[in-house]
Amino acid sequence: MEAPRQAGAGTLWLVVWLLFVPVAGARAAPPPAPDARTASAPEADSRVIDRVVAIIEGQVLTLSELRFEARVALVQRGGVQALEAPLDEDTLRGALELIINQRLQVLNADRLQAFPAEPAEVQARLAAFQARVGGEAALHRFLTRHDMDQNALEGVLARGLRAERILDSRIRLRAQVGETEVRRYFEQHAAEYPSDYEAVRAAIREKLVRERYGVLAAEELTQVRASAQVRRVAPFAREARR
Repeated sequence: MEAPRQAGAGTLWLVVWLLFVPVAGARAAPPPAPDARTASAPEADSRVIDRVVAIIEGQVLTLSELRFEARVALVQRGGVQALEAPLDEDTLRGALELIINQRLQVLNADRLQAFPAEPAEVQARLAAFQARVGGEAALHRFLTRHDMDQNALEGVLARGLRAERILDSRIRLRAQVGETEVRRYFEQHAAEYPSDYEAVRAAIREKLVRERYGVLAAEELTQVRASAQVRRVAPFAREARR
């Protein structure tokens, strides 16, 4: 699937992520009291027994999986601090919404055997992720800390890639704006643009596409969720926006 001309599907996907995660990255949580590290804490000791956070169309999502996938998503956004910093409940709730959306889209695509992730594309994302975290050794430490292997990471990256393409295929064309709309916006906001129209035309078009893409994406994901069977189990997860 060809990406939008003004901005790639992966870039526009961040618009959707930002709808659910109101933070720029992991926020440091206050350090717990010496004897207060329990399984109910957002970033509890990794030795605590894992628990179910949500059930998505019969598939179980555990807290450890949620934390791992949240960190992967944040690092892909540039939040490299998410490799080590605690994740607060707002971040986990937002990540949960992203994961639910991705899994539902991919499950629907699987039923139609559509939008496969090519191995070369997944490997390209893996290489980019490895470079972002600081190289092969840093990636190994990250995976070991979360008791995951490279196959698990590739699965997360592949699902994200597929979800982006599925969403993009449904709304990319509808998100485009015409020359008349761009010109009208320029005229209505002339005070914000001291340059002539031709100098800012591309930037305005990209801005309008991003805004429309975000609105359409939210509508599309709401529709996907309408008939889905999703059950949130953990207390903080049940507070997540639907």
